[in-house]
Amino acid sequence: MPGTKRDDFNTRREAAGLARRAMIERFRAQPGPNDPAVQERLAAQRAAAEEREKRRAERRAEAEAQAEAAATEARRLKAEQAVREAETARLATEEAARQVEAEREAAAAAVTLAAEQKAKRDARYAARQARRR
Repeated sequence: MPGTKRDDFNTRREAAGLARRAMIERFRAQPGPNDPAVQERLAAQRAAAEEREKRRAERRAEAEAQAEAAATEARRLKAEQAVREAETARLATEEAARQVEAEREAAAAAVTLAAEQKAKRDARYAARQARRR
């Protein structure tokens, strides 16, 4: 059975140096900003960003158009409702005028009837008085 490995300070420091050098080599192996692959990737990212912005603008324009259509429809409905309310008010006024005229005619008929009844009553009274004399 192998024994436990005892690392001392120097071996740990060498291992850390190797790890650091490996990281630096990986960093240096990456392509630079002028590399064609990097330029191609950046161009693709710019194109994707432009497409996103274009779609966002289209959605915004569509939402504005829908909002304008909804506002126009609301104004139209409000105008139609105002017309209906005006027509209802006009009909109510006409009905009230007809009712007032009917009440006036009924009152005139009642006055005429009362006058006729009074005239008949007076005629009967006068006839009765004439018979007594």
